[in-house]
Amino acid sequence: MTSSVSAGAIPDDSVVHVPPTEHQRAAIVDLGSNSVRLVVFEGVTRNPIPIFNEKATLRLGRGLQATGRLNEDGVAATMDVMSRFYAIARSMKADPFEVLATAAVRDATNGPEFVRAVQERLPDVPIRVISGEAEADYSATGVLCGIPEADGLVADIGGGSLELIRVAGGRHHEACTLPLGVIRLSDRADGDVGRARLMASDDISAVEWLDLVRGKPLYLVGGAFRALARIQIARTQYPLNIVHLFSLGSDEASEMANWLLRTPRRAMEKLPGISRKRIEDVPFAAEVLGALMARMEPSRIIFSVDGLREGWYMRKIAASVAEQDPCLALAAETAGRLSRSSRLPLELVEWTAPLFHDETVSQQRLREVACIMSDIGSYDHPEYRAAQTYLRVLRMHGVGLDHPARAFVAMTLAMRYEAVADDPLLEPSRRLLDAAEMQRAIRLGLALRLAYTLCGGTAALLADTSLMTENGTLVLNLPRDGARVLGGSTRRLERLGAAFSLSTVIRER
Repeated sequence: MTSSVSAGAIPDDSVVHVPPTEHQRAAIVDLGSNSVRLVVFEGVTRNPIPIFNEKATLRLGRGLQATGRLNEDGVAATMDVMSRFYAIARSMKADPFEVLATAAVRDATNGPEFVRAVQERLPDVPIRVISGEAEADYSATGVLCGIPEADGLVADIGGGSLELIRVAGGRHHEACTLPLGVIRLSDRADGDVGRARLMASDDISAVEWLDLVRGKPLYLVGGAFRALARIQIARTQYPLNIVHLFSLGSDEASEMANWLLRTPRRAMEKLPGISRKRIEDVPFAAEVLGALMARMEPSRIIFSVDGLREGWYMRKIAASVAEQDPCLALAAETAGRLSRSSRLPLELVEWTAPLFHDETVSQQRLREVACIMSDIGSYDHPEYRAAQTYLRVLRMHGVGLDHPARAFVAMTLAMRYEAVADDPLLEPSRRLLDAAEMQRAIRLGLALRLAYTLCGGTAALLADTSLMTENGTLVLNLPRDGARVLGGSTRRLERLGAAFSLSTVIRER
C-alpha cells in the first residue's frame, strides 16, 4: 500500500519549525476625536517598525462643540473597537501597552465616565488623558524622529484640536493648542467652509510667536493633512505613493489648497486610494492649511506620517538610540538582515570616497547609506536582484528617507546590480532626481559594481585595491598579484571611467 502527499501538503510525520519571536513589542492606542488607532511596534530601533497598524474612524468628537459631550454612537463603537485592540495587543505580547486620549476626551463633560468604561475593557492598561501641551510634545518628538534637523513649525491636526509647535536645534520650543481640529472647526462653523476660513485665520493670527517661524518649513502631521497629500499625489500622478516626507514648494502648496477648495467632492472620490470618510474633512483641513500659510509664508510644506504615536515610541521605547542618524541607522539595520558581510559595506565608504571629493555633507551621507546597503540584494534571485533591490529601497519603511534620498539610493543600488539606466522601472528616480544627482547615482552604482567584481563580496580582497583620479585618468590600483582579483573588472572599470569622462588605467604595486 502506498501513500501520497498532495502538492503543498505537509506530511503527518514532519515537523515545521517556526523560529520564536524574541523581539520586544510595544503597543499604543491613539484615542482621538476623529479616529482610534492601534499601532504595535517591534524591537528597539532608531526607525520605528510598525508590525500592526489599524484605524477605526469613530468621530467621538462629533457634536462636542454643541453638547459638551462625546458622541454617543462613537462611544458605543469605541467599546467594541477597544476590546478588539486589547485582544490583539495582548496576543502579540506587547509590553508596554498604553492608551493616549486627546482633545475630545479631555474636553468632554462625560470624558471621565468614558475613560472608566474603557478601563473596564482594558483592565490592566494605563489610559492617559493627555494635555494639549503633552500632545504637542509627542507630536514634535515624532517629527524630529524622522527629521532631526527640522527647523520651523509643526502643525498636528486632529478631529478636535490643532497643535502648533516650533522646532529647532533638535528640540521643540513654543507650543499651543487651538480648537481647529476638522470636526470641531466644522461644528463651530455649522459646516460653512467660508465661516471656517475666518475662524481659522482669526485663531492662527492670534498666535504671536508664529513670527519666529515666518519663511521656514511647515511640517504637517495628522490624518486630515495626510488626506490632502494623498489627493495631491493621486491628482498629479506623482511617482511615489508615500505620504511621509512628501514635500511641496509654497506655490505648489497654495495651488493644492485652492484646488481642494474649488473641486467638487464627487471629483475627489474618483481619485484612487482616497478615503471617502476623509473627503468631508478636506475643505476644513485645506482652510487651516491656507491660514497657516498666510500667517507664516513657509518656504516649503513637508508632510510627516510620524507624530504622536512615534513620539511616544521614541520617548518610551527608543530613547537610548534617539541620537543616531535615522538614515544611517536604517541602512545598518537593513544590511544587518540582508547582507553577507558586516565589514565590507563600511570599507566601501572609504573606497569610493576619492571619486566624490567635491560632495556636500548631505551627499556624503547618502553615499554612505548606499554603500552600507550595497549588498542587500545578495539573497535575491540573480535575474531579479536589480529590480527587487530598487523597489525595496524606493518603497521601504524608513522615517528619515525623504523622496529624493529614496530615489538616489534605489538608483545607485539598481546600477550596482547591473540595471540599465533607461529601464522603465527606474522612472521614479528619473522624475525625482535632477540631472546632476542622477549622474552621481549612476557613477556611484558603477563604482560599487566594480568593487564587488574585484572582491566577490569579501573585504579581504578589496583591502589591497584602491581607486584614484590622476591627470584626467581613473586609476585602479591592484596588489602585485592583481590577477587574483581582476576577474572581469577591466570592462567595468572602463564603463566607470566613461561615466566620469576619464580614461582608465590599471596599476600593480
